Amino acid sequence: MKFILEKSKYLALIGVVALMLATFAAFAWGTLKTIDTIVLVVSSMGMDKAITVKLIEIVDSFLIATALLIFSVSLYELFIEKLDLPGWMLAHDLHQLKTKLGSMVVLVMAVKFLEKLLDVKDAASLLQIGAAITLVSGVLIAFGYFSSKD
Repeated sequence: MKFILEKSKYLALIGVVALMLATFAAFAWGTLKTIDTIVLVVSSMGMDKAITVKLIEIVDSFLIATALLIFSVSLYELFIEKLDLPGWMLAHDLHQLKTKLGSMVVLVMAVKFLEKLLDVKDAASLLQIGAAITLVSGVLIAFGYFSSKD
């Protein structure tokens, strides 16, 4: 039984591989968005109002791809073996991994809010979205801050 339990750590490889596949797909997605935006900039000679939103969407795509990469390598290091990567790129325990996830969610929500801000049609709904994002961001930041005090 001990042997089986010790080797069960390799089950984490399923998550690592799945996250790496998602990482490759997300980077490809960001690259395709980048190419699409370059075509838009060139074809409109920089005059299309959608360019700003497209550029923010590119940033969002690569933020998500980078977060997936961080989670993949962190899971590998947490469960399988140490990696020779920069410290900022790795979570050294599950709490740090959850905190990094919270931070990435806050960044993605901020980018999504900027997209809404550039395409505002109804000020009241924009205010509601902003308030919801602020509340969720505050909770995630507080979680990261206060739970690290243990």
